[in-house]
Amino acid sequence: MDRDDALDDEPEELGAEACLRLLSTVPVGRVVYTEHALPAVLPVTFAVAPDGRLLLAVRRGGATARGLDGTVVAFQADRLDPLTRSGWSVLVHGRADILRDPEQILRALRSGPRPWADEPDPMFVTVVPELISGRRLSTTGHPVRQG
Repeated sequence: MDRDDALDDEPEELGAEACLRLLSTVPVGRVVYTEHALPAVLPVTFAVAPDGRLLLAVRRGGATARGLDGTVVAFQADRLDPLTRSGWSVLVHGRADILRDPEQILRALRSGPRPWADEPDPMFVTVVPELISGRRLSTTGHPVRQG
């Protein structure tokens, strides 16, 4: 590999707008929060609202509801191709709040994300992004041998 090929493999730092645009292309991410004083990671379905807020759809439950209500969380989603070692990853930090407004809940039930597991009465959580970072890795297009 020559020096130019090595430079092509350097991650590209992404701006906030590009990060939100990429997030809107995938349906599932991971929310990181605190449960019983320990970090917890939960895969969730989500959508990006026009104002940039994230809307997460989760199952109702004690620990999850407490861990996601009024706390600072991290949210991460990505699309990666292991064969070409290319793709992107976005990380969002922000405050999470359970959606309580009846009109917003009805709107989310009509057109928002659905929990991955069948849930007749999902809970919706909004995350207001405060810090957004992302990286894209584009390789020279040569497949990586699996071994």
